[in-house]
Amino acid sequence: MISKEQAAHFAHEWIEAWNSHDLEKILAHYSEDFEMTSPFIVALMNEPTGTLKGKQSVRAYWEKALSRAPDVRFELLETLTSVASVTIYYRSHRLGAARLAAEVFFFDATGKVSRSVAHYGEP
Repeated sequence: MISKEQAAHFAHEWIEAWNSHDLEKILAHYSEDFEMTSPFIVALMNEPTGTLKGKQSVRAYWEKALSRAPDVRFELLETLTSVASVTIYYRSHRLGAARLAAEVFFFDATGKVSRSVAHYGEP
């Protein structure tokens, strides 16, 4: 079971990493065989399944995303816990517009994220 304290610590580190725009700091949270699903993967990476597998594939996606949105900033709204996952509910700010988002993170035995699924509201 993931404690509320562990979830809060992860959420704050994750938000801080994204707001720093430091890709190495962001990727430090993930396992090498990490899998990510996001509707933006369909558009940015031309991947119809919306899923990328492996840290290097996700790295390429995030490099592209950060280059297109160098001003993006996340604001933590809520952290939710489950047995082996954490959901971060946040607001994404870009170009003066805001969008609600929630990401579900599944952790492996080492405490690294092995899978995540991103959900977005309309801007």
